[in-house]
Amino acid sequence: MSIRFLAGQMRGMFDAGPRLARLLASHQRWLLTQTAYALHLEYDPRDPTSGFTAVRLTGRITAHKVASRNTVLAFIEELYTYRFISHTPGDERRRPRHFEPADVSHQGMFAWLFSNLGALDLLDGGQRAAFFQANPSLMRLIQPRIARHCLEDAAWREPPEQVALFLWTEAGGLVVDNFIARMDMTRMDMARMDMESSEPGRLSVGRVETRALAADFMMSRTHLQRLLAKAAQRGCVGWQDEPRKTHLWISRDFVEEYCAWQAVKFAYVDEAFEWAKAQMEEMVV
Repeated sequence: MSIRFLAGQMRGMFDAGPRLARLLASHQRWLLTQTAYALHLEYDPRDPTSGFTAVRLTGRITAHKVASRNTVLAFIEELYTYRFISHTPGDERRRPRHFEPADVSHQGMFAWLFSNLGALDLLDGGQRAAFFQANPSLMRLIQPRIARHCLEDAAWREPPEQVALFLWTEAGGLVVDNFIARMDMTRMDMARMDMESSEPGRLSVGRVETRALAADFMMSRTHLQRLLAKAAQRGCVGWQDEPRKTHLWISRDFVEEYCAWQAVKFAYVDEAFEWAKAQMEEMVV
Protein backbone atom coordinates (compact mmCIF):
# COMPACT_ATOMS: atom_id res chain seq x y z
CA MET A 1 0.00 0.00 0.00
CA SER A 2 2.76 2.47 0.90
CA ILE A 3 4.65 1.82 -2.37
CA ARG A 4 1.45 2.30 -4.33
CA PHE A 5 0.73 5.51 -2.41
CA LEU A 6 4.23 6.84 -3.13
CA ALA A 7 3.95 5.96 -6.81
CA GLY A 8 0.71 7.91 -6.98
CA GLN A 9 2.32 10.89 -5.24
CA MET A 10 5.23 10.87 -7.68
CA ARG A 11 2.74 10.86 -10.54
CA GLY A 12 1.04 13.85 -8.95
CA MET A 13 4.38 15.66 -8.79
CA PHE A 14 4.89 14.96 -12.48
CA ASP A 15 1.46 16.36 -13.37
CA ALA A 16 2.20 19.50 -11.34
CA GLY A 17 5.63 20.09 -12.86
CA PRO A 18 6.64 17.63 -15.60
CA ARG A 19 10.09 19.00 -16.37
CA LEU A 20 11.09 19.23 -12.71
CA ALA A 21 9.69 15.76 -11.90
CA ARG A 22 11.78 14.24 -14.69
CA LEU A 23 14.86 15.08 -12.61
CA LEU A 24 13.84 12.16 -10.38
CA ALA A 25 12.62 9.92 -13.21
CA SER A 26 15.87 8.04 -13.81
CA HIS A 27 18.09 6.76 -11.05
CA GLN A 28 21.17 8.62 -12.24
CA ARG A 29 19.27 11.91 -12.21
CA TRP A 30 17.77 11.06 -8.81
CA LEU A 31 21.27 10.65 -7.35
CA LEU A 32 22.49 13.83 -9.05
CA THR A 33 19.51 15.88 -7.87
CA GLN A 34 19.56 14.66 -4.28
CA THR A 35 23.32 15.13 -3.98
CA ALA A 36 23.24 18.63 -5.46
CA TYR A 37 20.45 19.71 -3.12
CA ALA A 38 22.27 18.23 -0.13
CA LEU A 39 25.43 20.14 -1.03
CA HIS A 40 23.43 23.36 -1.05
CA LEU A 41 21.96 22.67 2.40
CA GLU A 42 25.40 21.80 3.77
CA TYR A 43 26.90 25.15 2.77
CA ASP A 44 29.05 26.69 5.52
CA PRO A 45 29.79 30.42 5.07
CA ARG A 46 33.10 29.87 6.87
CA ASP A 47 34.19 27.42 4.17
CA PRO A 48 34.07 28.96 0.66
CA THR A 49 34.65 25.55 -0.93
CA SER A 50 31.48 24.09 0.63
CA GLY A 51 28.01 24.21 -0.90
CA PHE A 52 26.71 23.35 -4.35
CA THR A 53 29.50 23.94 -6.86
CA ALA A 54 30.38 22.06 -10.03
CA VAL A 55 33.59 20.79 -8.45
CA ARG A 56 31.88 19.51 -5.31
CA LEU A 57 29.06 17.77 -7.17
CA THR A 58 31.44 16.25 -9.69
CA GLY A 59 33.68 14.97 -6.91
CA ARG A 60 30.92 13.22 -5.00
CA ILE A 61 29.24 11.73 -8.04
CA THR A 62 32.35 10.48 -9.84
CA ALA A 63 33.75 9.02 -6.62
CA HIS A 64 30.89 6.50 -6.70
CA LYS A 65 30.96 6.08 -10.50
CA VAL A 66 27.38 7.31 -10.87
CA ALA A 67 28.17 9.59 -13.82
CA SER A 68 31.10 11.09 -15.70
CA ARG A 69 32.36 14.63 -15.19
CA ASN A 70 30.86 15.70 -18.52
CA THR A 71 27.47 14.26 -17.55
CA VAL A 72 27.52 16.16 -14.25
CA LEU A 73 28.42 19.43 -15.98
CA ALA A 74 25.68 18.91 -18.58
CA PHE A 75 23.21 18.22 -15.77
CA ILE A 76 24.12 21.48 -14.01
CA GLU A 77 23.80 23.38 -17.28
CA GLU A 78 20.33 21.91 -17.79
CA LEU A 79 19.26 22.93 -14.28
CA TYR A 80 20.52 26.44 -14.91
CA THR A 81 18.94 26.72 -18.36
CA TYR A 82 15.50 25.76 -17.04
CA ARG A 83 15.96 28.01 -14.01
CA PHE A 84 15.78 25.26 -11.42
CA ILE A 85 18.99 26.73 -9.99
CA SER A 86 20.67 30.12 -10.12
CA HIS A 87 24.03 31.55 -9.19
CA THR A 88 24.28 32.59 -5.58
CA PRO A 89 24.07 36.41 -5.57
CA GLY A 90 27.56 37.86 -5.77
CA ASP A 91 29.08 34.60 -7.07
CA GLU A 92 28.47 35.17 -10.78
CA ARG A 93 32.15 35.87 -11.48
CA ARG A 94 33.80 34.20 -8.50
CA ARG A 95 35.49 30.83 -8.30
CA PRO A 96 34.27 28.47 -7.11
CA ARG A 97 30.87 29.54 -8.41
CA HIS A 98 28.05 28.53 -6.09
CA PHE A 99 24.54 27.58 -7.15
CA GLU A 100 21.31 27.61 -5.17
CA PRO A 101 17.91 26.03 -5.91
CA ALA A 102 15.03 28.16 -7.17
CA ASP A 103 11.80 28.30 -5.18
CA VAL A 104 10.19 25.68 -7.44
CA SER A 105 13.07 23.30 -6.66
CA HIS A 106 12.66 23.82 -2.92
CA GLN A 107 8.96 23.11 -3.27
CA GLY A 108 9.62 19.97 -5.30
CA MET A 109 12.10 18.55 -2.78
CA PHE A 110 9.75 19.32 0.10
CA ALA A 111 6.94 17.48 -1.72
CA TRP A 112 9.24 14.51 -2.38
CA LEU A 113 10.25 14.17 1.27
CA PHE A 114 6.71 14.79 2.53
CA SER A 115 5.43 12.01 0.25
CA ASN A 116 8.08 9.55 1.43
CA LEU A 117 7.30 10.29 5.08
CA GLY A 118 3.62 9.82 4.32
CA ALA A 119 4.37 6.43 2.76
CA LEU A 120 6.24 5.42 5.92
CA ASP A 121 3.27 6.54 8.03
CA LEU A 122 1.04 4.15 6.10
CA LEU A 123 3.29 1.28 7.21
CA ASP A 124 3.06 1.90 10.95
CA GLY A 125 0.42 4.56 11.56
CA GLY A 126 3.07 7.18 12.38
CA GLN A 127 2.76 10.96 12.17
CA ARG A 128 6.04 11.80 10.44
CA ALA A 129 4.52 13.72 7.54
CA ALA A 130 2.38 15.90 9.80
CA PHE A 131 5.36 16.62 12.09
CA PHE A 132 7.53 17.52 9.12
CA GLN A 133 4.83 19.78 7.68
CA ALA A 134 4.63 21.58 11.05
CA ASN A 135 8.44 21.83 11.24
CA PRO A 136 9.68 22.42 7.66
CA SER A 137 13.07 23.61 8.92
CA LEU A 138 13.87 19.92 9.52
CA MET A 139 14.55 19.68 5.78
CA ARG A 140 18.03 21.09 6.36
CA LEU A 141 18.85 18.15 8.65
CA ILE A 142 16.93 15.33 7.00
CA GLN A 143 17.61 15.64 3.27
CA PRO A 144 21.44 15.75 3.29
CA ARG A 145 21.53 12.70 5.56
CA ILE A 146 19.25 10.73 3.23
CA ALA A 147 21.20 11.81 0.14
CA ARG A 148 24.57 10.87 1.63
CA HIS A 149 23.46 7.45 2.88
CA CYS A 150 21.70 6.58 -0.38
CA LEU A 151 24.69 7.62 -2.48
CA GLU A 152 27.14 5.67 -0.33
CA ASP A 153 25.07 2.47 -0.10
CA ALA A 154 25.50 0.23 -3.14
CA ALA A 155 22.22 -1.51 -2.26
CA TRP A 156 20.41 1.69 -3.26
CA ARG A 157 22.96 3.24 -5.61
CA GLU A 158 22.99 0.14 -7.83
CA PRO A 159 19.40 -1.15 -8.25
CA PRO A 160 18.86 -4.89 -8.72
CA GLU A 161 18.96 -6.08 -12.30
CA GLN A 162 15.25 -6.08 -13.13
CA VAL A 163 14.69 -2.68 -11.51
CA ALA A 164 17.81 -1.24 -13.12
CA LEU A 165 16.41 -2.12 -16.54
CA PHE A 166 13.83 0.64 -16.02
CA LEU A 167 15.51 2.99 -13.55
CA TRP A 168 18.73 3.60 -15.50
CA THR A 169 16.75 4.74 -18.57
CA GLU A 170 15.30 8.18 -19.23
CA ALA A 171 11.82 8.49 -17.69
CA GLY A 172 11.97 4.82 -16.66
CA GLY A 173 11.03 5.71 -13.10
CA LEU A 174 7.85 7.37 -14.35
CA VAL A 175 6.90 4.21 -16.23
CA VAL A 176 7.38 2.03 -13.15
CA ASP A 177 5.43 4.47 -10.96
CA ASN A 178 2.59 4.38 -13.47
CA PHE A 179 2.42 0.58 -13.36
CA ILE A 180 2.80 0.31 -9.59
CA ALA A 181 0.16 2.97 -8.90
CA ARG A 182 -2.43 0.83 -10.69
CA MET A 183 -2.02 -2.13 -8.38
CA ASP A 184 -2.96 -2.88 -4.79
CA MET A 185 0.35 -3.73 -3.15
CA THR A 186 -0.77 -5.54 0.01
CA ARG A 187 0.50 -9.10 0.32
CA MET A 188 -3.05 -10.41 0.80
CA ASP A 189 -4.27 -8.82 -2.40
CA MET A 190 -1.15 -9.88 -4.29
CA ALA A 191 -1.83 -13.46 -3.20
CA ARG A 192 -5.47 -13.11 -4.23
CA MET A 193 -4.48 -11.76 -7.65
CA ASP A 194 -2.12 -14.70 -8.04
CA MET A 195 -4.91 -17.18 -7.31
CA GLU A 196 -7.35 -15.44 -9.65
CA SER A 197 -4.85 -15.15 -12.48
CA SER A 198 -4.59 -17.87 -15.09
CA GLU A 199 -0.83 -17.33 -14.86
CA PRO A 200 0.30 -17.28 -11.21
CA GLY A 201 3.09 -14.81 -10.58
CA ARG A 202 1.64 -12.24 -12.96
CA LEU A 203 -0.15 -9.13 -11.70
CA SER A 204 -2.44 -7.22 -14.02
CA VAL A 205 -1.61 -3.58 -14.72
CA GLY A 206 -4.58 -3.07 -17.03
CA ARG A 207 -4.87 -1.35 -20.35
CA VAL A 208 -1.67 0.38 -21.50
CA GLU A 209 -1.57 2.44 -24.69
CA THR A 210 2.09 3.03 -25.46
CA ARG A 211 1.47 6.02 -27.71
CA ALA A 212 -0.53 7.88 -25.05
CA LEU A 213 1.81 6.85 -22.23
CA ALA A 214 4.91 7.99 -24.12
CA ALA A 215 3.32 11.34 -24.94
CA ASP A 216 2.22 11.73 -21.33
CA PHE A 217 5.80 11.29 -20.06
CA MET A 218 7.41 13.33 -22.87
CA MET A 219 9.38 10.36 -24.18
CA SER A 220 9.45 8.82 -27.64
CA ARG A 221 7.10 5.94 -28.29
CA THR A 222 10.00 4.00 -29.82
CA HIS A 223 12.00 4.39 -26.59
CA LEU A 224 9.06 3.15 -24.51
CA GLN A 225 8.38 0.19 -26.81
CA ARG A 226 12.05 -0.84 -26.71
CA LEU A 227 12.04 -0.57 -22.92
CA LEU A 228 8.95 -2.76 -22.62
CA ALA A 229 10.39 -5.24 -25.16
CA LYS A 230 13.58 -5.60 -23.11
CA ALA A 231 11.55 -6.02 -19.93
CA ALA A 232 9.37 -8.64 -21.64
CA GLN A 233 12.47 -10.60 -22.70
CA ARG A 234 13.51 -10.68 -19.04
CA GLY A 235 10.03 -11.77 -17.94
CA CYS A 236 9.40 -8.57 -15.97
CA VAL A 237 6.31 -7.61 -17.97
CA GLY A 238 4.21 -9.04 -20.77
CA TRP A 239 1.02 -8.62 -22.73
CA GLN A 240 -2.10 -10.54 -21.80
CA ASP A 241 -3.52 -10.23 -25.29
CA GLU A 242 -0.74 -10.95 -27.77
CA PRO A 243 -0.48 -9.84 -30.53
CA ARG A 244 -2.79 -6.85 -29.88
CA LYS A 245 -0.68 -5.69 -26.91
CA THR A 246 -3.21 -3.57 -25.07
CA HIS A 247 -3.35 -5.12 -21.57
CA LEU A 248 -0.13 -5.43 -19.60
CA TRP A 249 0.92 -7.66 -16.72
CA ILE A 250 3.93 -7.23 -14.45
CA SER A 251 5.66 -10.10 -12.70
CA ARG A 252 5.31 -10.60 -8.97
CA ASP A 253 9.08 -11.15 -8.78
CA PHE A 254 9.66 -7.68 -10.23
CA VAL A 255 7.24 -6.06 -7.80
CA GLU A 256 8.84 -7.77 -4.81
CA GLU A 257 12.34 -6.84 -6.01
CA TYR A 258 11.22 -3.24 -6.49
CA CYS A 259 9.64 -3.11 -3.03
CA ALA A 260 12.80 -4.53 -1.42
CA TRP A 261 14.90 -1.90 -3.19
CA GLN A 262 12.58 0.90 -2.11
CA ALA A 263 12.81 -0.41 1.44
CA VAL A 264 16.51 0.52 1.47
CA LYS A 265 15.64 4.16 0.84
CA PHE A 266 12.70 4.08 3.27
CA ALA A 267 15.06 2.90 6.02
CA TYR A 268 17.32 5.89 5.42
CA VAL A 269 14.37 8.31 5.27
CA ASP A 270 13.07 6.97 8.58
CA GLU A 271 16.50 7.07 10.24
CA ALA A 272 17.16 10.62 9.07
CA PHE A 273 13.76 11.81 10.26
CA GLU A 274 14.17 10.29 13.72
CA TRP A 275 17.71 11.68 14.00
CA ALA A 276 16.62 15.17 12.95
CA LYS A 277 13.64 15.10 15.30
CA ALA A 278 15.91 14.14 18.20
CA GLN A 279 18.30 16.96 17.28
CA MET A 280 15.45 19.46 17.32
CA GLU A 281 14.13 18.21 20.66
CA GLU A 282 17.60 18.51 22.23
CA MET A 283 17.81 22.13 21.10
CA VAL A 284 14.42 22.87 22.66
CA VAL A 285 15.47 21.32 25.97
